[in-house]
Amino acid sequence: MSVRLSFHGAAGCVTGFCARLETPQATLLVDCGMFQGSKTLKALNYQPFPFDAKSIDAVLLTHAHIDHSGLLPKLMLAGFDGPIWATTATRELCEVMLADSGSIQESEVEHLNRRNQRRGRATVEPIYTAEDGRRVVRQFRKTVLNEPAQVAPGVTATYWEAGHILGSASIQLDIDGEEPMRLLFSGDLGPGGRDYNPDPEGPAGIDHLVIESTYGDRERPLLTPEARRGLLADELNAAHEAGGPLLIPAFAVERTQELLADILTLMDDGKVPEAEIFLDSPLAIEATEIFQRRGWNRASGHNPFAGVRSGQRLKFLRAPWESDGLERLRGWHIIMAASGMCDAGRVRKHLERLLWRREATVLLTGYQAAGTLGRLLADGAKHVSIQGDDVRVAARVRMLDAYSGHADASALVRWAQARTPIRGSVFLAHGENTGLDGLRRRLDAAGVAPGRLIVPTLDESFRLAAATATAAQAPAARLAAASVASPDWHNQRAAFLADLGDRLEAASSDRERADMLARLRRVLGPG
Repeated sequence: MSVRLSFHGAAGCVTGFCARLETPQATLLVDCGMFQGSKTLKALNYQPFPFDAKSIDAVLLTHAHIDHSGLLPKLMLAGFDGPIWATTATRELCEVMLADSGSIQESEVEHLNRRNQRRGRATVEPIYTAEDGRRVVRQFRKTVLNEPAQVAPGVTATYWEAGHILGSASIQLDIDGEEPMRLLFSGDLGPGGRDYNPDPEGPAGIDHLVIESTYGDRERPLLTPEARRGLLADELNAAHEAGGPLLIPAFAVERTQELLADILTLMDDGKVPEAEIFLDSPLAIEATEIFQRRGWNRASGHNPFAGVRSGQRLKFLRAPWESDGLERLRGWHIIMAASGMCDAGRVRKHLERLLWRREATVLLTGYQAAGTLGRLLADGAKHVSIQGDDVRVAARVRMLDAYSGHADASALVRWAQARTPIRGSVFLAHGENTGLDGLRRRLDAAGVAPGRLIVPTLDESFRLAAATATAAQAPAARLAAASVASPDWHNQRAAFLADLGDRLEAASSDRERADMLARLRRVLGPG
């Protein structure tokens, strides 16, 4: 039986996951995510798919995060009209997330086109609109955890709890044929042992495994809820002591709800100073309302998000003018806004007005992909560029890893070991080089698929038999492997211009500044 597996995203990086599976009877996608990171990487979102969208029979969606679902509307616009299989919670989240993604694109393209017109450059179109995001949700079909469903001719899918966010799943695919084959796609795996999410699950005994590697090189202590809230309390108290506002760039789905629940608990217990909390993200507000309906945790027997509602402390800011009003506030207050990697959304305008203030604190609480504004801040950048403006970083920038929705290295290995025996190969995806190399070493040491660990590159394809995987000839990758998960020339230009500005300012005289610029012009040559 001829089965072909191709990796069209999150190969060498942590965003844009999209795997294409071609069987004798059907062609499927597992996820269709949007690339996030450097401008070079994000440019792939605008390029044609490396396959014919009309040839896809169905999409199997692991969860709602935009780096897994964000190009579904584009797929629909390119001619895909088949079913999108997902859990009920994932469908409800996508209903608001994909429309919000389209709205952000429309807004950012409008802003970019104004700049392009001033510079004499061509205008661009959004990848899709908010209406496109709403329309694609009509193609969703419901799956139920642990219940096999025929999703395409000759292919049965079983969704397993992934423990990453509300509605997230790992997907088992059973392919009919003379030699039946079983594949398992981990999706994004939660860390397990938490009060907000169930532990990740999955079947034992598979032929091939595709596993995420986000934190494949990192170990985290397993925290009790009290210890986790204690770390958060330390950050809040320090931010209050600094005298200014606390800005939390947070992922709109799951991270926002968990942080709000814990902050409200800490205030109820008197462990942090009282403060007004502003949730400045229409998407996060809608997601929070879904969590209030769907957030029942079968392990704990209650919904931990039931109390996360707008009230005396917590304010939901939906309208743009409500968000703009935050500029008038001074002193201690908390603003939570998307996106979590600081790449889009209202958080960018708050960063632009707060980063230069020494009394302000910015608390990063999730993974920051290479090339994103969040990664630059996490790495200690002294200047950043936000919508073309150079901004000096004087605020306190802090990292808190206690809320990660991803399994660490040891948890990934334990989950993989529980899936054995694995007859064929293990494909390591959804990780940057350090995470991929770290997990590969750990899996090898643990005896998981020894000699059969594969790290695919972007657009690489493999021919699968039940116990073997062989690299297949494929078109050239859309982006070189070295460029997938590293800062690009746009990042380098911004850093160079910030450094040049500092050096010109520090020069002792105008003559020295003129000499410096003259030397640069000689390097550039005639233009």
